[in-house]
Amino acid sequence: MRKLNEENRVTRKASSVSGDNCCSRNTGRFFSGSLRQHWILFVARRISRFDGNHFKNSTSRLASLGVLFGVMALIITLSVMNGFQMSFIDSILELSSYHVQVEGVEQFKCDLKNVKAVVPFYEAQGLMAGTGSSQSGAIVRAVPHNVMELDEGFRKEMKIVSGSFDLTEDDSIVIGNGLARSLGLRKGSVVDIVALSGSSETAMLSENRKFTVRGIFYSGYSGLNSTYAFIRLSDGKKYFGKNTPLRWGVKIDSPAKDSAVVSFLKNQYKDAKITSWKEYNRSFFGTLRIEKNMLFLLVFMIFIVVAVNIHNSMKKLVFERKDEIAMMSVFGGRPGQVQMVFVSKGAITGLAGAVPGLILGILVSRNMKLVFSVLAKIQYFFEFAAARIFSPENAFMVSENPMFAVYGSIPARMIPREVFVIFLFGVLSSLFASLFASRNILKMTVTEILRNE
Repeated sequence: MRKLNEENRVTRKASSVSGDNCCSRNTGRFFSGSLRQHWILFVARRISRFDGNHFKNSTSRLASLGVLFGVMALIITLSVMNGFQMSFIDSILELSSYHVQVEGVEQFKCDLKNVKAVVPFYEAQGLMAGTGSSQSGAIVRAVPHNVMELDEGFRKEMKIVSGSFDLTEDDSIVIGNGLARSLGLRKGSVVDIVALSGSSETAMLSENRKFTVRGIFYSGYSGLNSTYAFIRLSDGKKYFGKNTPLRWGVKIDSPAKDSAVVSFLKNQYKDAKITSWKEYNRSFFGTLRIEKNMLFLLVFMIFIVVAVNIHNSMKKLVFERKDEIAMMSVFGGRPGQVQMVFVSKGAITGLAGAVPGLILGILVSRNMKLVFSVLAKIQYFFEFAAARIFSPENAFMVSENPMFAVYGSIPARMIPREVFVIFLFGVLSSLFASLFASRNILKMTVTEILRNE
């Protein structure tokens, strides 16, 4: 009892200012209202900064660093994964499946306000023959020659790498870069669709389906680049056969509203076959969902590890602070209030790591190209300096690592809900770890603590 640390003196000073004079009959009044919250937060901050011997508390700082790097790494990882997945999904929805497809209607019209575009098309599978003996299977889709004007989403995802998307002339074709590579084609080349699935009156095998390559496109999904080819709508009607069903691709302002649009169209066109984008590539979208769920499980496991470390350090802190706990009890602190000191300390630790981790994660995710460009220059500087010192004659061979430019081009897309969940996990893992570690305070009595001391 002779040694009072700084927390005890501040608490006793606050008691004298309030006119309590350490009288037990007035302790309830001392720990009421905003003053109670003030001393709890004040002592919690002091505990976070110093250990029992008035040295800097490195344990709290290491715990905060663990939360910081956990939050930052997971925000960046999720953002990159979202970027890859959403680029796949966007390309599939805009170029391949549309949001809703309608089949069995010759004249289609949709008056819903959230419908952005309606595009008619034919589709068939074919076998293409390129230069030499190269052959490859493909999905041939016939679309209006002005589809780039009709469909803004199609225009956005259709990145032309050679030539242009020009279907104004008969027997013109635009193919994916992967398909062009496998067939040895380039702009101006002639490709033959030697086999084609269509209606019954269409010849499956023919040497009269020759098309001139007008453009080569690239999209965010390699499966489309290596299999898809586009021809004009009139050519599709001519080569696919008269009985080939005409389909209508419907684009809406949000893919999540597809169910409402499908219900509306089924009431309007009762004999039509109407399907949503969720029914196309079901296995692929399911795989992406499983991948996302596994990453969320990884998020949960990482924060469990952080919480266990904070729990163990907090239990040690409670044991080392028994004399301070006794003094807070003597000055009127109830067990629940004393426990709140350590819970507040855990919240401070979590916030001290989660807030900077959130900021750094967002900054890195939004500036991937700049971050990797800086890292490339730093690596180049150290490698060049080492070469100048140890092997000056080879210094001119040092160059920036080209992989950093590849990493910088990685798409990153943050979803606010997921970022908030990661931030919340970072704070709550520390908070609950401190709550469970300080439960034994409620079982301690002042007599036991003072007798042990």
